[in-house]
Amino acid sequence: MTFSGAFVLEKLAEVGKYQEELGRLLEFSDQDILGDSGRMHIAERLLQLLVDTTLDINQHFIKELNLDVAEDFQSTFYILGRQGILEVDFVEKIAPVVGLRNRVVHRYETLDKKLFLQALRQNYKDFDVYAKLIKQHLEKLK
Repeated sequence: MTFSGAFVLEKLAEVGKYQEELGRLLEFSDQDILGDSGRMHIAERLLQLLVDTTLDINQHFIKELNLDVAEDFQSTFYILGRQGILEVDFVEKIAPVVGLRNRVVHRYETLDKKLFLQALRQNYKDFDVYAKLIKQHLEKLK
């Protein structure tokens, strides 16, 4: 496979779709979400999908542009930051979301659902910023 802007744009469309769904969900109060296991599970799954999709994009850039090999998923953001694909300050803000995703997926019993929801509300727009920065870089590659 060679670098594919179409692949990246397809993944960014997925990010947009998940963001839209998450925005609709977050119109509910914390109490409504926390009190409804279905809504809570949707919030958790949407975070997982958002993070996984951004990681797909990160890994595509890394592999196809022959960038440094990532030590872990979180470091994929730092690699894109060092390459000027993402802004370094933004990378510092978004990269830790991988740890939150991992806690949701692998150590669910240790997840403080109130703190999770608070962090999600405060930071979910970061995925919009991510998409904007990736699109800007795609324009530079043309």
